[in-house]
Amino acid sequence: MKSFQIRRYTSEDALAWNAFVSQAKQASFLFHRDFMEYHQHRFQDYSLIVLDEDKWVAVLPANRVNDEVFSHQGLTYGGLVYDDKTRLETVIEIFRNVLIFLEANGVSKIQVKPIPDIYHVAPAEELSYALFLSQAQLIRRDALAVIDLSKPIKISEIRKRGIKKGIQNQLTVQEKMSFDDFWDLILIPNLRDKHELTPVHTVAEMALLKSYFPMNVRQFNVYDGEELVGGTTIFATPNVIHVQYIAAKNGESNQGNLDFLFHHLMTNVFPSKRFFDFGCSNEDQGKKLNTGLSYWKESFGAGTVVQDFYELPVANHRFLTDYSI
Repeated sequence: MKSFQIRRYTSEDALAWNAFVSQAKQASFLFHRDFMEYHQHRFQDYSLIVLDEDKWVAVLPANRVNDEVFSHQGLTYGGLVYDDKTRLETVIEIFRNVLIFLEANGVSKIQVKPIPDIYHVAPAEELSYALFLSQAQLIRRDALAVIDLSKPIKISEIRKRGIKKGIQNQLTVQEKMSFDDFWDLILIPNLRDKHELTPVHTVAEMALLKSYFPMNVRQFNVYDGEELVGGTTIFATPNVIHVQYIAAKNGESNQGNLDFLFHHLMTNVFPSKRFFDFGCSNEDQGKKLNTGLSYWKESFGAGTVVQDFYELPVANHRFLTDYSI
């Protein structure tokens, strides 16, 4: 068994951290420290750096709550991040060393939400196997609606009618640098009136993230003449376009607003991306499915990719000592 050095991330590590995650198999701007720290006041950061002597071999974006560590509650996905030269056996040993470090520092449990494979720059499910070996418990499973843009998109007839209606209504799509109109006129009223919710991000937070990641955080609005009738906020990663927010005027899309918008994005703006991720339609830790929303996404030709969430006692590192033959 190999031993690695584990230590807490500090602000002095920011440049090295960002350089490391940028070339990882799971490269995503969500792991950049500017993204992780825009809401740092909400979380106690407990990110870890894994070293082999002086060489960085992995990082774990994480936060801590009492005696539990999460990877990371402020991120859509997380887990160990490493490069494409890292072997399966090495990842198992890294994870074992991480669990031992956490146990030595008063942590009892860790929750991990591995990155769905569509976001991998190269195959990278080594951590999922390590979680299996360590007898981690599956505590949540979300169903993501995903379109493979490398293949012909199988749009349903009802969506085609909506797209045609949008064309007949002479709708237009514009990319905007500001989120204010969409937030104030469409998104906030929609979430408040239909769900008694507010957006996870404030408009100020979105503006900050846009300033940090102008090509990753993007806003597209759809207009009927000069009237804003819908929009979507996009997070772009190397392989995937992820829909962070969707809303139409008065929560309605019967004029083809959203059909027209998403068809335009998939065919004209992002045709070179591999996947278009509408996100999940789940509530109650994945146990409830919003069937109407799920159907709407599937009618664009989306299929299901699951995102799993695991929990395990850190003492389960003992299961990672006798796995080789």
